[in-house]
Amino acid sequence: MALKTFVKISTVNNLSDARYCAGMYVNLMGFNLEKENKDYMPPQKFKELTEWLSGLEYVAEFEASHPENILNILKEYEGVDYIQTPEEVHLQMLVNSSYKLIWKNLVKSVEDLQYLLTKAPSLKENDVILLIESENLKLDRETTQIIQEIADKCDVLLGFGLEADQIEETLESTSVKGIALKGGDEIKPGYKDFDELADILEALEEAD
Repeated sequence: MALKTFVKISTVNNLSDARYCAGMYVNLMGFNLEKENKDYMPPQKFKELTEWLSGLEYVAEFEASHPENILNILKEYEGVDYIQTPEEVHLQMLVNSSYKLIWKNLVKSVEDLQYLLTKAPSLKENDVILLIESENLKLDRETTQIIQEIADKCDVLLGFGLEADQIEETLESTSVKGIALKGGDEIKPGYKDFDELADILEALEEAD
């Protein structure tokens, strides 16, 4: 069974998340590869976890690492398809690598969205996916309109303002390529509260 839109799951750090999301046919699964991050995924654990999975692509998620360090780190991770970074300057250093790119943006204002609109054509030209997250913005009429304008010019993954009972309306009004959700810590090994993440994924399931 397929989903109605493109879906990325971020910061996966346990097999429960990974197997559930793979079984729901998400497209991308992200793992943080920076040792100082609380969700760090060591190479051996990445190998063991991904051996259980199939049918999706993997994203190496970074916050502050320099491109040279990123490429060195990835030598230890077989099967990674994408690099995700929040650093705009790093995109230019990575665009000619063998990896596809995701530019993560934590926006705080409408002005931030307007800036991304100016960057959208060059992102499209370089096949960079734009991931938009926010901790304070809401999907009101103004933000929705700007996101739609950005999505008309490049591929956008929306990572905020997502509610299961409004997800199809959100996808239609923003015209984004897809959405980005976050995994999380297990309650204890093998047990996890999937409620919020599962509600959205189940709302996106195509009918048989």
